[in-house]
Amino acid sequence: MKLLIVESPSKAKTIAKYLGGEYEVRASVGHIRDLPKSNKKAIDIDGGFIPHYEISAGKEKVVSELKSLSKKANEVLLATDPDREGEAIAWHIKEACNLEGAKRVAFHEITESAIKEALKHPREIDMNLKEAQEARRVLDRLVGYDLSGLIWKKVRYGLSAGRVQSPALRIIMEREREIRAFIPETYFVINAEVETIGKLKESKKYKLVLECEKQPATQKETDLIIDIARKHSWQVIDLNGTDVKRSPKAPFTTSTLQQTASTRLGYPPSRTMGIAQKLYEKGLITYMRTDSTTISTQALGEIAHTVEALYGKDVAEVRTYKTKSKNAQEAHEAIRPTPASEKMGGTTDDEKRLYNLIWKRTISSQMKDAVLHRTKVTANIINSKDTIPDFSITGSIVVFEGWLQADPEARGEDVDLPKLNTGDDINLLAINGTEKQTEPPNRYSEAGLIKELEKRGIGRPSTYASIISTIEARGYVEKLNKALFPTDTGEVVISFLEDNFAHYIGDTFTAEMEDKLDNIANGDATYLKTLKDFYGPFTKEVKEKDKLEKATNLGEAPEGMECPLCKSSMIVKLAKNGKFYSCSKYPDCMGARKMDGEVMEGPKLLGKKCPKCEKGELMEREGKYGKFIACANYPKCKYIEQSEEEKKKKLTGVKCNKCKDGEMEERRGRFGVFYSCSNYPTCKMAIKAKPTGHYCSYKKDDGTICGELMMEGTKTIPERCSDKSCVNHNPHKLAK
Repeated sequence: MKLLIVESPSKAKTIAKYLGGEYEVRASVGHIRDLPKSNKKAIDIDGGFIPHYEISAGKEKVVSELKSLSKKANEVLLATDPDREGEAIAWHIKEACNLEGAKRVAFHEITESAIKEALKHPREIDMNLKEAQEARRVLDRLVGYDLSGLIWKKVRYGLSAGRVQSPALRIIMEREREIRAFIPETYFVINAEVETIGKLKESKKYKLVLECEKQPATQKETDLIIDIARKHSWQVIDLNGTDVKRSPKAPFTTSTLQQTASTRLGYPPSRTMGIAQKLYEKGLITYMRTDSTTISTQALGEIAHTVEALYGKDVAEVRTYKTKSKNAQEAHEAIRPTPASEKMGGTTDDEKRLYNLIWKRTISSQMKDAVLHRTKVTANIINSKDTIPDFSITGSIVVFEGWLQADPEARGEDVDLPKLNTGDDINLLAINGTEKQTEPPNRYSEAGLIKELEKRGIGRPSTYASIISTIEARGYVEKLNKALFPTDTGEVVISFLEDNFAHYIGDTFTAEMEDKLDNIANGDATYLKTLKDFYGPFTKEVKEKDKLEKATNLGEAPEGMECPLCKSSMIVKLAKNGKFYSCSKYPDCMGARKMDGEVMEGPKLLGKKCPKCEKGELMEREGKYGKFIACANYPKCKYIEQSEEEKKKKLTGVKCNKCKDGEMEERRGRFGVFYSCSNYPTCKMAIKAKPTGHYCSYKKDDGTICGELMMEGTKTIPERCSDKSCVNHNPHKLAK
């Protein structure tokens, strides 16, 4: 028996169909080992950046099963994905399961022929690829851990920074600053509605809307053009008709697939990659993490045959495309369907839509150019000493569909103009000018950000989706109508990093580091030297910045915004729940306002010493669950108690039947809401559900009444005894 190990159960199921009973195909279900969460245990920096891996939670059973199966097998093959991450997973499986002699096989499509061909050429694990992936993982952990720790201290606990996510956030913030600094300029657009004049009475007349080719800058100039235009006759002064070729686009790479799926289907990158992964595992498309636009010779033959069968031999044309990225992600081909003849693929609607998008892009890439006839009609006034700018309209129609037959959605709308000749008279029906203003640059969409990241060399195909998911999940960016807006938190974090670590989140450093990781993969650089050269200067800079003051300020408040307590000027600050105005004399003055100017109630000093530290003064604060009392020396002293106001709200009015003195009140613990005696910790009476004020009347075997508090039950059983030992605690049992 031969053992073939892949990552995904779905992939294993597909491959098993092709190999019959000769191979036992099993899945590792993704990564089986990872770095521990604690950075101190994760990487031995002094020992040479040695990572200490642990079996991932829940993967112990998988490792045990693979070990057991490998002992029975006479050959073990590792068929994880054909990229750096797949190479690293293969190495982890080999190490964790003690698979001596295990070999690596790689294929870029899950088809019977591709798999059987790959099995003929087993090889050793490529340690260069494995070390490149390991270097990325260690590098990201070191940068993220050190920068995040500093941001926790200087901005707010729980925030994070990353080697690639921070440059992406910086790009979004740069665009936001451009928009804020943008000063709109006024301009005017003049449109003239005209009607053609038929030479014969029965000739059909056409209406056209022409636009002034030179935009006037002022209302006066606009009015003058309109006034002159109305006083004179109009005529066609020029006709320009040309044939224009439209070439098909290259087959999909990871980034272009994510961009097009976002634009046409409205899928976010993470969703696109999840669907593409399923299509790949089902053997419907080639590997979906790639920078390559190449198509194999065999596939080109299949595509040509499909084009000829569906659209005719005269439309087929073999084309090759150059990969723009200098470092393809170890995949030899673009994303394409397997086989090309299958126009529909997938089982869910999402899978079918994405597969169809890939199929259309692939087939159209091997077809002839479309030809459009573009006509420009130019008109102006005649028989006048006055002059005005030319007015024109451009139309286009498809005269040869070419590749647009396979991808009609890329066609656009035809704008067919009537047949006219130079010198034809036309009637002016209406003319008007509209005042407009120049628009600021658009915010990035997810597709636009991916395009920009690729252009700047930040990240790689396998990381684009996770970069965007991370900055959205962290609350640094919000998506509104497809546009990415930086949040207040995102702005403070990136401003702090720009002020103090501009080099490490800059385009040059980030792109150069990607090149260095590529060099490790190519064997042109070593793991140790790459990390050592980076970490020495980086950690020194982090230690220097540890002396900085907290950085939650977002600048001065608008002029006239006064502190409600001392009338001093105010500043904009960042809190956990967003921005607010704080007195510039804080902490000496606690005055604060909401962003709409409304006065915020700050902490109220109670004039009592803290019973725990006996130094700080107790103050009333407001938190997520209402008002509470805490020590002013927080976080040094973490004494906390409920405020009297909140206590009253949470009292149920039901007497504790244990101490007979306290009252049952609502509390919140690690497992949610519960109810306990107000005399806690003297009385430790506690129940899970709200007490009803009734007492259990169930008679025990000895004839005595239970008498314990009844608490709320369910719709079918409104009440039940709070005593677990009482049968009435579960009335279903009582009913039986």
